[in-house]
Amino acid sequence: MRLLLDAHALLRWLLDDAALPGSARRAIERGEVVYVSSACVWEIAIKQRLGKLPELSLSVAELPELIVQCRFAALPITDRHAAGVAMLPHHHPDPFDLLLIAQAQAEKLILVTRDARFAAYGVTVRW
Repeated sequence: MRLLLDAHALLRWLLDDAALPGSARRAIERGEVVYVSSACVWEIAIKQRLGKLPELSLSVAELPELIVQCRFAALPITDRHAAGVAMLPHHHPDPFDLLLIAQAQAEKLILVTRDARFAAYGVTVRW
């Protein structure tokens, strides 16, 4: 199973948060490859800078190393991913989420997210 983590799934994993359901936790533990998009790191950085993540006990500067320590794979944003956003219907307003959806479609990945709206794009979701 090849997975792509949404930002909230990544944070819940890193913080060992009980709000990450057992099914999502098991999928991450058993994943053949677990990807973290550059878009997630970017989203977390912006939200932290805006003070929207006051409970976050780690610095965004630590994320790249933590991703490596967790044996996750970084998924850079390519031109193909960015262009894929233009092909998506208007079910979801969040640009970060749209990019994750485009990446999941292009790379044939399962998205680990609590956001049920992702399924409207034909991607497989685990939570």
